[in-house]
Amino acid sequence: MKLPNNRPGWARRMLVVAAGALVAAAAAFGPGAPAQAAPGGLAGVDVSHYQGSIDWGAVNSSGIAFAYIKATEGTTVVDSAFAANYVGAHDAGVIRGAYHFARPGSSSGADQANYFADHGGAWSADNLTLPGAVDLEVANCDGLSPSAMVSWISDFTGTYKSRTGRDAVIYTTASWWSSCTGGSTAFGSTNPMWVAHWGVSSPSMPAGWGGYTFWQWSDSGSVGGIPATVDQDVFNGSADRLLALANNTA
Repeated sequence: MKLPNNRPGWARRMLVVAAGALVAAAAAFGPGAPAQAAPGGLAGVDVSHYQGSIDWGAVNSSGIAFAYIKATEGTTVVDSAFAANYVGAHDAGVIRGAYHFARPGSSSGADQANYFADHGGAWSADNLTLPGAVDLEVANCDGLSPSAMVSWISDFTGTYKSRTGRDAVIYTTASWWSSCTGGSTAFGSTNPMWVAHWGVSSPSMPAGWGGYTFWQWSDSGSVGGIPATVDQDVFNGSADRLLALANNTA
């Protein structure tokens, strides 16, 4: 799919959004918290029901270009705010993606990928939907050995690819990846990295990736339209590159 040419002001608007987000992010931390400069790039958030009722129009106006929204967990949980958030972000013109909180010790990667895709995590070619993400941060590796975890991730990402045609984004930290996969390099060439590392000027990268696609740089942000503190993210690229990722032309 070609980049759409029927939205002539989109990239220009996103440049303005990114500049505004740098200013807005200066207020991301509460009184007494150490200051952290917002990294360059397009600003985003990731949310779940914990953020309460979100005014997505206000989020857009606050300078947020994209959002990842919790859809599912394991094979039994659909986030109670997912439908409202997913539709609300779309209707407000915020590029959105769904994420799945992995529970590798409870069921297979294929079962969880199918549950995710069946409950909102599938991809849509609509200029506003990012590939789904798998959130890998569960404590104590959920009881899996590194080799079993690598197999589980491969099962999930392979199933998700067969269901949607997209390579799932992987969310994790460098330390979790090292502990729970043994530093596997099996996914770096296929799956975009969404790395979490707070309070630093540059994130530590998991083995296999030379750089990040998304970086969750704060877990305590304040964004207009969101009544609770929120995770803050940045996209490592231009507005056109974000749109290309959404459209599967990246």
